[in-house]
Amino acid sequence: MGGMTVRPATTHALLGPEFFDVVEAASFPAPMLRHRDQRWAARIGLEGLSDAEWVDHMGRFVPIAGSMPAPLALRYHGHQFRNYNPDLGDGRGFLFAQVYDLVDGRLLDLGTKGSGRTPWSRGGDGRLTLKGGVREVLATSMLEALGVYTSKSLSLVETGEALERGDEPSPTRGAVLVRLSHSHIRIGSFQRLAALKQPALVLRLLDHVIRFYMPEVWDEDVAVRTAGFFREVVARVARVGAQWMAAGFVHGVLNTDNINVTGESFDYGPWRFLPRYEAEFTAAYFDHSGLYAYGRQPDTLLWNLVRLAECLLPFAPRDALQAGIEGFGDVFLPALDGAVVRRLGLVPGGAAQDRALATAWWTWLDTTKVPFEQAFFDVRAGRVPGDAAFGAVRDVLDAYGRVPGGDAYFAGEAPCTMLIEEVEALWAPIAERDDWGPFRAKLGEIEAMRVAYAGAG
Repeated sequence: MGGMTVRPATTHALLGPEFFDVVEAASFPAPMLRHRDQRWAARIGLEGLSDAEWVDHMGRFVPIAGSMPAPLALRYHGHQFRNYNPDLGDGRGFLFAQVYDLVDGRLLDLGTKGSGRTPWSRGGDGRLTLKGGVREVLATSMLEALGVYTSKSLSLVETGEALERGDEPSPTRGAVLVRLSHSHIRIGSFQRLAALKQPALVLRLLDHVIRFYMPEVWDEDVAVRTAGFFREVVARVARVGAQWMAAGFVHGVLNTDNINVTGESFDYGPWRFLPRYEAEFTAAYFDHSGLYAYGRQPDTLLWNLVRLAECLLPFAPRDALQAGIEGFGDVFLPALDGAVVRRLGLVPGGAAQDRALATAWWTWLDTTKVPFEQAFFDVRAGRVPGDAAFGAVRDVLDAYGRVPGGDAYFAGEAPCTMLIEEVEALWAPIAERDDWGPFRAKLGEIEAMRVAYAGAG
C-alpha cells in the first residue's frame, strides 16, 4: 500500500505461543478517523497514508506489510491494588504490528485498546469508550510535552458502536485506540510465568528483553545478565516515576501489569494532574485508601519492582537483586532534581546544587499551595514570586544560568494545563454536538508547550 516507508518487525512472535494468543479484531460498523499523530506517524514511516488507508490499518487492522499477519493478545498476570490476579491478559487489546523508529532505531509496538474480545476479556465487551480514547490522547500528549517518557496515542478511530457503561452516561460512543509503545512487556508478564512455575520461560522472556531493548547488559553468565537486567529496569522505572512527579501527574492505577519493563509510562485510565501540590491527591475514585496517591507513587513503583525481583530469584543471587532494589533512590532523586531544573529552564548546576534547589522548590509548593503548573511557568518566565516563603528557592535560583528558548510560550499569561475540569470541558462539545474544535485546539496548545520545553533544552 502506498504512503509507507516503514521498517516492520515481528520480534514478539519469536517468544513463541506460550506468551500470547492469536486473535481477530472486532468488526466495527462505521469506523471514522478522529485523531492521528502525524509527527509520530513520520517517525515510523506511516505519514504518507491517506485517511482511508489509515483507517484500514488502525480501525480494521489490515496487517502492515512485513509485520505480524494476525494480532496477538498478550498473556500476563499482575498485582491489582496489591492483590494478585492470575486472570489478566490483553482483554480489550492486542499487539498487531511492530516497527522501528526511523529516527533512533528503537523497536516500537502498535498495540490497541478497544479492539474487541480476546480469551482474556473476563466477560467484558472488549471495547473502549470514545471518551476514554479522548482522555488517553490528552494524557499522552500532555505528558510528552512535559518531558515524561510515555507511550504515544498514534490513532483514535470512532467505531460507530453504542456502548453501555456504568460510569458514564449510556449508551456512549465507542472507539479504538492505537498506542505506540516501546514494548508491552510488563512486570506482570514475568509474574505470570513465575506463578505457573515455568522458569525456562522466565529466562526466555528475560533474554528476549535484553536482546531487543537493553543489549548493553548482555553477559554470557546468567546471574550477571539477570542482575544487570534488573538494575536497568529499576533505573528506567525510577526515571519515569521522577518525571511523573515533576509533571504533577497521578497515574491512578499502578498495578504491576501497568509497569512496562522498558520504563515507559502507558495505559491511562483515571489519571489526573495536580491542581496544587498535595501528596495525598488521588486520581481513581475507587482508590479509597489512597494507595496510588501522588506522593506514594515512588514507593509503589519500588514495591512493584520487588515483585519483579521475586520472579528473578532462580537466576541471580538475592543480594544482587537486593542491591538493584537499593539503587532505586540513587536514580530517582537525581532524575527528579534534573526534571525540576529542566522544567525551570535552568542549566544544571551539579548534584548538590540541584538537590538544594529541588528541596527548596517542593517545600515552597507544599507550604504555599500555589497552582502547580503556574508555579513552574512563572519562574521559568522570570516572574519570580515575591513572597517570603520563596526566599529559600530564590537563594539557590540566583546561582543558575538559564537555558534559552521557548520565549513565545513562556511570554503568555498562563500555562497550558490539563486539570479534570478542562478534560470534561473538552469532552462536552464532542458529546453534545460532535464538535471536535476545542479538542484539536487544545492539542495545538500542548504542541506549542512541547516545542517550548524542547527549545529550552
